[in-house]
Amino acid sequence: MKRVAITRAMPEAEVTAQRVRGLGAEPVIAPLLTIVPCGYDTNIEGAQALIFTSINAVRAFPAIREAQDKIILAVGDATAAAARAAGHKDVRSADGDVESLTALTKAMLDPAKGKIIHIAGEHIAGDLAGELQGAGYQIERRTAYAAVQASVLPPQLTEALDIVLFYSARAAEAFLALGAPNAAQLTAACMSPGVAEKAAKTTWKRIIVAPAPREDDLLRVTLQE
Repeated sequence: MKRVAITRAMPEAEVTAQRVRGLGAEPVIAPLLTIVPCGYDTNIEGAQALIFTSINAVRAFPAIREAQDKIILAVGDATAAAARAAGHKDVRSADGDVESLTALTKAMLDPAKGKIIHIAGEHIAGDLAGELQGAGYQIERRTAYAAVQASVLPPQLTEALDIVLFYSARAAEAFLALGAPNAAQLTAACMSPGVAEKAAKTTWKRIIVAPAPREDDLLRVTLQE
């Protein structure tokens, strides 16, 4: 049975562990990031829509009544599902990455109908704001949380493993910064080419990249092929 290290933050790591177990592998939870909420401006007056680029952003946004009927644009299906569970009614999923989210925003929203508020973490991939501002949109970014890298290597990552799952570039960076133990004997399974680019700064037995930035695709290509 393959042993698969899950480096994403809690509590999502536990959800992934259940899925890994269901695919016949042994999950090893070893978070390299911790989510820390940030105080931020939650006033959404004048906004035509909210953008969420992670589940953690949804979790960090208060369930205020004024937001429930706003258009919600989510980077992917998991984030969209979290938004719906939080009570948002009009939720659209870009089912991909920042590039597809930019395209969805341009297709769904009119720059003349008000600003867009982007609820996100301290670090984001891509240049969503720049792309939308270039198309005439007014976009405000609100930093709702920080993903803090581990300062000490989780001991689980020194155990006998077969695969290490990386959901973000920052998790891959943290693994390398903490010594990348046994990487040459392991497979790095990466959510996107950007994540793989960071992981590739050390030597691995193999690097796998999900064909699309979704957990289903990552686990399928890692554990079912």
